[in-house]
This record gives sequence, structure tokens and C-alpha cells, in this order.
Amino acid sequence: MPKIEIFCTPSCPYCVRAKSLLESKNVEYEDIRVDQDHERHEEMIKRSNRTSVPQIFIDGDHVGGCDDLFALEAEGALDSRLGL
Repeated sequence: MPKIEIFCTPSCPYCVRAKSLLESKNVEYEDIRVDQDHERHEEMIKRSNRTSVPQIFIDGDHVGGCDDLFALEAEGALDSRLGL
């Protein structure tokens, strides 16, 4: 199973939507709250080159945000990226 990281905040509707998609696939992910940890927020920006949440990584590869995750799903490519 790949390592999935999602940098997010609890009040972000896009974060909730992205996590719901991952949960519907029954995959585990690391929920990294950037609203509570400035260092993790800086790490997210450095790794993704973006400041918005969510930012999603699968095995260290930057997938992008919620729309990017759903685009992978629509293309039929998400399951293979998740090892399903």
C-alpha cells in the first residue's frame, strides 16, 4: 500500500471532499494539519510549490489538490496509484 499524505485544515471543504474520496477507497492516509503546525505548512509549500490546501502526495509524488485527485479518479488512474 502506498504512503498517502494529505496536508489540510479541518474547515476546508476541499480537504473534506478529498479525504472522503480516499476513505471511500478504504485506504489509509496521513492527515497533516497545517493550521496547527507552521513547520508542516512550510514543508507543504516547499514540496508542492503551492500554498492552498489540500495538497496530496502518494509515495512522495505530488498529486495536487482535490480537483487533481478527482481528475485521477475520473480518468480511472487513481486506483492504480493507490495500489488497488
